Amino acid sequence: MARFVVADASEYLAITGWGIEDVKLAKKSLVFVGQQCKKFSLAPVNYSFEVNAMSAEKLPFILPAVYTIGPPVTTPEHSEAERKELKAKLVLYAKLIAPLERSSNHVEELVKGVIEGETRVMAAELTMEEIFKGTKAFKHMVFESVQKELDQFGLRIYNSNVKQLVDVPGHEYFSYLGQKTQQDAASQARVDVAQARMKGSVGEKEREGLTKQNAAKVDAQTKVLSVRQQGEGLKEEAKVKSEVQVFENAREADIAAAKADLAMKKAEWDRRAKLAEVEAAKAVAIREAELQMEVEVKNALCQTEKLKADQLSKATVHYDTQVQESNALFYSRQKAAEAALYEETKVAEARKAQADARFFEQRMAEDARLYAKQREAEAVALVGKAKSEYVASMLVALGGNYNAVRDYLMIDGGVYAEMARINAGAVNGMQPKISIWSNGVGNDGGGDGGAMEQVGGVYKMLPPLLSTVHEQTGMLPPPWMGTLSKDGTAAS
Repeated sequence: MARFVVADASEYLAITGWGIEDVKLAKKSLVFVGQQCKKFSLAPVNYSFEVNAMSAEKLPFILPAVYTIGPPVTTPEHSEAERKELKAKLVLYAKLIAPLERSSNHVEELVKGVIEGETRVMAAELTMEEIFKGTKAFKHMVFESVQKELDQFGLRIYNSNVKQLVDVPGHEYFSYLGQKTQQDAASQARVDVAQARMKGSVGEKEREGLTKQNAAKVDAQTKVLSVRQQGEGLKEEAKVKSEVQVFENAREADIAAAKADLAMKKAEWDRRAKLAEVEAAKAVAIREAELQMEVEVKNALCQTEKLKADQLSKATVHYDTQVQESNALFYSRQKAAEAALYEETKVAEARKAQADARFFEQRMAEDARLYAKQREAEAVALVGKAKSEYVASMLVALGGNYNAVRDYLMIDGGVYAEMARINAGAVNGMQPKISIWSNGVGNDGGGDGGAMEQVGGVYKMLPPLLSTVHEQTGMLPPPWMGTLSKDGTAAS
């Protein structure tokens, strides 16, 4: 009725069928009758491609790429929302990709088509220089676009490796670019050599002039430094005085702000104190009014309760009298009802016991019949098993000759004798009538009538044929063909 199936660490179970609305994914599950279970692997697969693309300048190139692609896998670090999203993608993968072998041409062509399409679209928007210099950005753009397309198949890109761009035969852009770079480097080297020689000649003369200039410059700087130091001393003194004045002003401003804050807080406290005094006086007046109202309510309640007590005493006496009479009548009726209920309960118990006895008797009879049927089925199964073993042993003994085994079993079972008896019974009592007709024409083929004689022979054959059909089946020919006489012979 059921089997327990467990998937490996890198596998999942996809279960469909009875009791499952769509597809059930599990690592282990009971698979019942009417359900189908298929294991599919979660291991990623490497796909290598060489994508032919064209840049914005209509320059073709080849982009070799290797993608590691597989179904998504949930981890404990994922949130609940991420787990639901990954589970939905895994269901898509189980429906669309898992029934196929992932190494098959169908899956490879599907992935290749998505990657080629997105790569060509991205390349058509960029120049060759932008693609060559921004390989990392280009790879990231292609990765995001391809991943967005693969989401609809439940696939995830685990890694992508975009190799160096390659020239298309007949369009050697990168070869020419390399030659240009080499020529630029050689030309720059020659320029650098000439520049170095020029710097050597000019530098010697510059050193001699700089020596004289530096000597004069040092003398001038010495005089300027002494004057500058005097000015710096005066500047620092003025700076210290200004900083002291600024600090004193800041302290006075802080003191004024603190005094203003203190005055505001005192005013606020005075306002709160006066407000509290007013609220207390009003609360005392309100409480006095409430107490007076409660006193009046209590006086009214006392008057009401006194009137209620007078009326209640009279009503209580009358109620007690009626209650005693009602209790006596209820007691007598209750006892009569209890007696009737007891009698009906006993009758129901007796009927239940009889029904239980009949049910037990029927159940025992059904169990006995079931046991007999089971034993009979086991006996039939044993006989069938013995017969099959017997036929198998005979087949082995006769060298695998099926026809010989069949003939032997039919002879042993009396099948041929029974067939002869049935055939004899079938023909027993039959009285066939045989009529011989002659049209008076020989079969020597010497007639001169030709085709007309053959047509005449057909018409002469019709009367005996219709007579024989009528004798054997009782059927009469149609009126347009002819009629039969009373003695059964055909008449025109």
